[in-house]
Amino acid sequence: QVQLVESGGGLVQPGGSLRLSCAASGSIFGFRVMGWYRQPPGKERELVAVMTDEGTINSSDSVKGRFTVSRNNAKNTVDLQMHSLKLEDTAVYYCYAYSSSGWGHDYWGQGTQVTVSS
Repeated sequence: QVQLVESGGGLVQPGGSLRLSCAASGSIFGFRVMGWYRQPPGKERELVAVMTDEGTINSSDSVKGRFTVSRNNAKNTVDLQMHSLKLEDTAVYYCYAYSSSGWGHDYWGQGTQVTVSS
């Protein structure tokens, strides 16, 4: 049973920084993709940034230049460094991982709240 556990959410003022971390546990053979999605209040879940095991990154235009995704393939961890946070970054942030083993499988963390407020 694979589990993704996030940490690092919280309350931050506009312009501030925050770092989210996610660690995978369980029977793991490695993940093709790891990264982050978010769900703002009253909206659907959306992509923030994901990275393949070869280092290719796909990220939302809204966070480019402010957020950086990084991962450690050996440890099955993924981080999201967030700078210059805006009010509209307020959301529940979910760790995501995709394993190509077998038929393929998506995994999600339980979510961590990030609130940007003055």
